Amino acid sequence: MEARNKTIEQWFSMIQQGQVVLPRFQRHEAWGRGQIAALLENVVRKPPLPMGTLLVLEIGNEEPFHSRPIVGAPAPDTGTRPSMHLLDGQQRMTALWRSLNDDYDDLTLFISFREADPEIDPDEAAQVDAPQVVPVKRWFRKDIRQPVWADDPVQQFERGLFPASLLVPGSGGEKALKTWLATVGESGASTAEMLPRLYELRGRVANYMIPFLALGVETGRETALDVFIRMNTSASPLKDFDIVVAQLEEATGQSLHDMVEELLDDAPQAREYGKVEDIVLSVGALLMGRAPLKKTYLEKGFGNELANVWQEVKRGFARGLPFLQQEALFNEKCLPTDVAVYLTCALWARAPEEGFDAEGNARALIRKVLWRACYTDRYGKTSATRAYADFTRLSGALDGGGSADACELFDEEQYPIADVSQLIGAGWPGRKDRLPRAILATALRAGGHDFADGAPIGPGNIARREYHHLYPVAILSGDRRDALVNRALNCALITWRTNRKVAAKTPREYIEARAEAANLGEEVVRQRLATHLIPYDALIAGDYDAFLNARAELIACHMKALCDGHIPSWFPTNPGTVQ
Repeated sequence: MEARNKTIEQWFSMIQQGQVVLPRFQRHEAWGRGQIAALLENVVRKPPLPMGTLLVLEIGNEEPFHSRPIVGAPAPDTGTRPSMHLLDGQQRMTALWRSLNDDYDDLTLFISFREADPEIDPDEAAQVDAPQVVPVKRWFRKDIRQPVWADDPVQQFERGLFPASLLVPGSGGEKALKTWLATVGESGASTAEMLPRLYELRGRVANYMIPFLALGVETGRETALDVFIRMNTSASPLKDFDIVVAQLEEATGQSLHDMVEELLDDAPQAREYGKVEDIVLSVGALLMGRAPLKKTYLEKGFGNELANVWQEVKRGFARGLPFLQQEALFNEKCLPTDVAVYLTCALWARAPEEGFDAEGNARALIRKVLWRACYTDRYGKTSATRAYADFTRLSGALDGGGSADACELFDEEQYPIADVSQLIGAGWPGRKDRLPRAILATALRAGGHDFADGAPIGPGNIARREYHHLYPVAILSGDRRDALVNRALNCALITWRTNRKVAAKTPREYIEARAEAANLGEEVVRQRLATHLIPYDALIAGDYDAFLNARAELIACHMKALCDGHIPSWFPTNPGTVQ
């Protein structure tokens, strides 16, 4: 391994020509405005501060990995073969390239020519020249980029700023600088005094040395990946998914990033359930017959094995996520447990397709699994290993070829479902807590019609719903920190407009107001409340404890049916029936 240096001007020339590219398995940009500005301050400072050493893999006659250009850089011409893959330092080089080429849609970097760095010790000021870099957030309003002054050289000059893009090495930066100076000069302002300063800073940027370590062309793919993983894991830790991306690229030449994008085309709902990458790894591990643990993902053959089960993973997402939404687990905020997503998707990957009765039986089994996962503490600790053990038992039973009886999730003595007293004591579902969220999802599964507009809840409108205290805080003479007030059974999801109208009225008052506003009267409101599993008479009676008990019993009937794999009726007159 050889250590060398190149100036920013040399690096940018190579990037422009497509000589320096990223292996496609590299993760995407992750830096924020502060990090980008701090890096640029290191470069324009005198004396400069280091930005760290890069790691590159030199390329011979054939690229060892599929590649992509640095974000914002031109794609290499057809037939052009890069000379370097940037293995470590992507964030730094991307930040430099994009900031100096003004390539960010939501950010423009400026440099102040009036103010010194406020953090420099006064005693050092004579020896240190540290121009301040000012990041300015950008956005669009009616197709006009804001703030407008940030695109006007005259207003920039009046603020004592100039764009960092004037310092980009090469003829493009030189031309941009002359244009900027001419525009400012036409306003009557004098730029003569600042001209030497601008050219001095251009020289600092162009001649800033960036050291790099080079792996020679004789370095094998496996060795290069091993170095990449080790360096990134020790310094700026890679996520499990990043490591699998590299493994799969090395083993098959396929891009896991591209594969996930294709999966999302088929199952766009996946974005609603948290980090898609983590769900993909968990589902893949189960389908391989492995526990979804970091240890599993770091095993050398995991990437290749993931490619082998990828079609099953896609089928599991395409079938499992719609099922979750049918069961009123619409997004991450509704999830009682993360296991619900990956275990459900893995099971649907193995369920019979167009199997008529067999598929119906599989659906009932998966419903039973899902709701027992929500209403028992089976997946509290060691959830990954327990999910693996249960999946192993259950997958064999999906097509009728085995029995699910041995699955520990169904052991009612060891993992009983919550009883009425536990339902009554469950806290507010806005917190990430299994039982309160299970209660809310059970209620929403009945339809969740808004009290006022009557619209049923669904994936398209849940984001517009708010948590509503059925017995308002003020009525109960408590505050929002009071556990007695913040019970799952005292919660319903309604639109923010309806929530504002309810205000601090008693249940009877706001229900009567809704009944009066509804053309069809009280019966309509009664039916809407029923779609939240809210017992109407108990709600308006004004006895909070009696209401909690009545609703708990109603929820318990539905809970029991769901945990048995059935579809409960939501009608409060006969809550325990199943369809």
